[in-house]
Amino acid sequence: MDKTLLEERKKTLFRQQTSAWHSLSDETKAARDLSEEYKVYLDEGKNERFFIEKAESDARKAGFVPFEEAGELKGGSKIFFTNRKKNLLLAVIGKDGVNKGFSLCASHVDAPRLDVKPNPLNEDGDSSTAYLKTHYYGGVKKYHWVQIPLALTGVVILKDGTVKKVDIGNDPADPVFTIPDILIHLSGKIQADKKMPEIITGEQLNVLLAHQPVDDPELKDGIKLAALEFLNEKYGMTEEDFLSAELEVVPAANARDLGLDRSMILAHGQDDRVCGFANLKALFDLKETPERTCVAFLADKEEVGSRGSTGMDSHFFYHCLSKIAHGVTENYSEILFRDILNNSHALSTDVAAAVDYNFKSVHDMGNAAKMGRGVNINKYTGARGKAGSNDADAEYLAALRQLLDEHNVPWQISELGKVDEGGGGTVAFLLSRYGIHTIDMGTPVMGMHAPLEITSKIDVYATYKACRVFYESFRG
Repeated sequence: MDKTLLEERKKTLFRQQTSAWHSLSDETKAARDLSEEYKVYLDEGKNERFFIEKAESDARKAGFVPFEEAGELKGGSKIFFTNRKKNLLLAVIGKDGVNKGFSLCASHVDAPRLDVKPNPLNEDGDSSTAYLKTHYYGGVKKYHWVQIPLALTGVVILKDGTVKKVDIGNDPADPVFTIPDILIHLSGKIQADKKMPEIITGEQLNVLLAHQPVDDPELKDGIKLAALEFLNEKYGMTEEDFLSAELEVVPAANARDLGLDRSMILAHGQDDRVCGFANLKALFDLKETPERTCVAFLADKEEVGSRGSTGMDSHFFYHCLSKIAHGVTENYSEILFRDILNNSHALSTDVAAAVDYNFKSVHDMGNAAKMGRGVNINKYTGARGKAGSNDADAEYLAALRQLLDEHNVPWQISELGKVDEGGGGTVAFLLSRYGIHTIDMGTPVMGMHAPLEITSKIDVYATYKACRVFYESFRG
């Protein structure tokens, strides 16, 4: 083999087999410090509304202002747009304006959970309990959600329009909730021979809410009434107010260090709040005005197909970018704006499926993401025959590969499991339909879509560093 080719092969093997802890040995403390900040985002952003609320608050502290208040846009201007309290688009205007295109990082901040139904509250006299009916959101294994501590989060809009923020179960002093499972002694005929999706059905995901009735034995549904009394006293709500509520049931567990070495994080919603955090933090930490205009976008509804007015498929993203382009470009036109989008480059920052030592058989190990090996690139996602994928062009992948290597960002590349094993998608195809060069890149996650997911702190840091060098140094 040619000596140059041999050296290149050695470098490739070294990168693929070397832990990012070694590649970033001088930055280990920074990685651990960043993870502490990330855990705060996970704890305060238990649902998409709460995450966006914290992100907007931190954006203001970092000098970003609402677009309507920004005045003249010029190099260094920091602006943001919000949409229905579930989307956030932030931009730092570059020295070159926008004619050479945007540098975009797009993440989603919704996560699999249980949504409370519009008419959820019921009492069961035989078990002396009151419970809430739920409808699961996104791809979940339903049996994961039984017999674990749960919290109730979200908002209730009262009949008079008053907005009440609900958060019960996350504070250590709060009560928690759960979904009871049948005892093993009596589960033989009901569960033992069923397939996994049927062990617990969607209609059995009923959250145990209360047990003690009001102090009047003559009243019917006394337990339900007692629960309503509590909700009315705390939030001023009546049973009818459930109709105008967005309440999510999530694990009642804050982000925790995982492992003897505290090298990992165990938490709910890391798909895809880990990339949302890295994306935001990278934009906040820009020290100088970038050459290209940099944009961070936080989307909703990715777990259910990106539909709706807050999903990536809405026109909000396109509308915001057109406003920015109009504000910094002379002789703005729709044709010019489409050229700007065609010159833009995006990272669809979403997570990858990290290899689980118990279930390696579902991966092609030569094309699998490994925890601790750095940020992961997916040239395409989709299912089986790449259905629903973006499939980035080789030229863009080459430019990104060169950028990461130049800035000592450990990276790897993978597919989402073996070809016929299953699959999944991201927002990448919705970005690329505008002509934007787009590729998927993000943090490997073990146990994705479980109530609690696992990431490596060094991979979180590598994702942040990748987003930052992309904002600072990518030229297209």
